[in-house]
Amino acid sequence: MVLSSPLDKLKRWFQPYVALLRTRVHIKRRVSTSIGVLLIPFTVIIILLMISFSQRPAAVVNIFVPELPPLAKKINDKYDGVFQAGCLEPEVDGERANAAFVVLARNSELEGVIQSLKSIERHFNRWYHYPYVFLNDGEFNTTFKDTIMKYVSSPVEWGKVDSTMWGFPDWVDKADAKEAIALQGDDAIMYGGMESYHHMCRFYSGFFYKHELLKKYKWYWRLEPEISYFCDITYDPFIHMERANKTYGWTIAVKELRETVPNLFRYASAYKRNHNLQSQGLWEMFLEKPEKVQPQPTSTPDPDNWTKKPSLPEIDSDAMEGERYNMCHFWSNFEIASLDFFRSKQYEDFFNSLDKTGGFWRERWGDAPVHSLAAGILLGKNDVHYFRDFGYRHTTIQHCPTNAPDKQLPRTPWFDKNLKDWKKAKEEDEYWDNWDSVQKNGVGCRCRCDTDIDDVEDKQGSCLPQWVDVMGGWATSK
Repeated sequence: MVLSSPLDKLKRWFQPYVALLRTRVHIKRRVSTSIGVLLIPFTVIIILLMISFSQRPAAVVNIFVPELPPLAKKINDKYDGVFQAGCLEPEVDGERANAAFVVLARNSELEGVIQSLKSIERHFNRWYHYPYVFLNDGEFNTTFKDTIMKYVSSPVEWGKVDSTMWGFPDWVDKADAKEAIALQGDDAIMYGGMESYHHMCRFYSGFFYKHELLKKYKWYWRLEPEISYFCDITYDPFIHMERANKTYGWTIAVKELRETVPNLFRYASAYKRNHNLQSQGLWEMFLEKPEKVQPQPTSTPDPDNWTKKPSLPEIDSDAMEGERYNMCHFWSNFEIASLDFFRSKQYEDFFNSLDKTGGFWRERWGDAPVHSLAAGILLGKNDVHYFRDFGYRHTTIQHCPTNAPDKQLPRTPWFDKNLKDWKKAKEEDEYWDNWDSVQKNGVGCRCRCDTDIDDVEDKQGSCLPQWVDVMGGWATSK
């Protein structure tokens, strides 16, 4: 018996591969070569790449770490921070602020108002029982009033908005104003052709805080029909706004449609300039970042063409004092704010300066950019609060935070007593018992977010980056 040497075994193992490399293939009709020859260029390239990578300094080899989504990051809290991350035991017998919910609605919006009331009562007002002020440019009927009283846990006042606050002012040519609104409808500007929408925006811009029913209050929380809250609010935001010396609070900031406010920024900027008002740090949130201008070479006169005039720089028709509006605004269908701010002489002068231009009907100015630009001019970074811990949705725009780790508490049930089917009422409440999981840097209390749409912070139209910039940047990025 002949024993095979290790070398013989190795030869037998390689023999099939060597035969394969010797196999000849035809490149053209009369030209052939072996597979081994064809593989030589590829082998050389692989060897060179391996040598190149082996000689790279270790310092330049980066390991990719994905950036956290906006809601998972912590914002610099030098000027503003979350009042309460996670849950507290509500102070059901604690002090109360001089505050109320304000609801502007019509009889036809009853179902949408019920949705909003159920949401705010479930998540907040069942503990704090702040009153409601309902306003309407008409009369509320008995059905509306009786139904509303079944869904609230606190007193309700009913008010009518009269013609001094709703409609065209006496000094306006009504035919001209109506024509301007009709043209906006023809141009398919969102809500531009709806006369009542123009009146509503003007009312919320310069009149709601003057209504007789609101004169006794210092704070207001705006409540729109067809809104939803997703987190339990177990502290009193009014009290915290007072303690922190805040003036205005928001939860969603987005960009306005440019065609609705083509001239608003010009007038707002002019008011700021004419009254010699300097930015307190918030105005910059509403400005486009200036582009870096490349220095242009200076041209020498052409002696052979003395009639040629030097070229002038292009004029930006949208800029004021070198500043351009980036369309950002606090979405005012939710806002918690000091009524004294709106009643101040500075805000009143600002609103009147805008009102006299006719922009509330010649264009489709919304109260959201009006409030926001006023805040940018008249308030500082310390005066405004981001209710980041509030989960909120209106139409298809939503902000919903992640839940705070180690700060969730057991939930007390809240049943809709108006549902005749007890099983349905129980199922509806049990939905909120299964809140979302906690996450690092989360701030919410027992939040359960809708998943049918993305949060606004994950969309291109969000203005959270602009807020973060003026507030000092992210505290955490990865």
